[in-house]
Amino acid sequence: MPYLTTGDGTRLAYRDRRDPGPGPEPSVLLLHGLAGHLGEWDDLAGRLASSGHRVVSYDARGHGESTRRPPTVSRAAHVEDAVTLLRELDLAPAILVGQSLGGHTAMLLAADHPELIRSLVLIEAGPAGRNSELPGEIAGWLDSWPLPFRSLEEAKAFLGHEAWARGLEERADGLRPRFDRDTLVRTMTELSADGYWPQWSRIRCPTLLVRGASGTMKPAEAAEMLTRRPDTRTAVVPGAAHDVHLDQPELLHREIEKFLADESTRRSP
Repeated sequence: MPYLTTGDGTRLAYRDRRDPGPGPEPSVLLLHGLAGHLGEWDDLAGRLASSGHRVVSYDARGHGESTRRPPTVSRAAHVEDAVTLLRELDLAPAILVGQSLGGHTAMLLAADHPELIRSLVLIEAGPAGRNSELPGEIAGWLDSWPLPFRSLEEAKAFLGHEAWARGLEERADGLRPRFDRDTLVRTMTELSADGYWPQWSRIRCPTLLVRGASGTMKPAEAAEMLTRRPDTRTAVVPGAAHDVHLDQPELLHREIEKFLADESTRRSP
């Protein structure tokens, strides 16, 4: 697993796919959600790479093979991590695809570094914040995990997806998460206090907002996003909940490729 080191010493583990194909298509950076890991993108990443894209996924700080207890888990630090990858790996201008917390990071990056972004795909992610109960809800969710899991099958049954189960690490007593519980709770603290509508409103790159038909994103938030940026494309994926990229990777890939093809046509003289 290759690594990059950020300015504050955090090591970021990443995976770089360069499948032979009709390319060169724009590079894609994939950003996973809270408690996730880069491996959950494998299905979608393979589909995008087969279409000619260079595809990079990475473990966010505090997750997976990246630094487990970084010096900060601020929103700004997460954005700077993605900026480091875009610049050091020469990906820009790139397509950003982010789910949940990773989508929030991608949104902030697109607002603050427009020169690095070609287009933006947000999956179950938006600018709403100001939920004081969020850290407590995350803590309760993490504390509900019946750790350690005794087998991959037991983990899959509880977590809902094999990709999530394969993100665990094997220890002497069984399978446990590759993250620190308190670090993840702190990661959500800033989101509980702030809303990010000004950042959303100043994004100018083409944007696709994807929701699962039974996802957790509130329809009112999606509607407000369209009110503020009516040029935003939207898609609702049937048979999908919050983890659209795991529930329906083929349908998600279809929506992304349709969006990118339309944007490519618009850019052509």
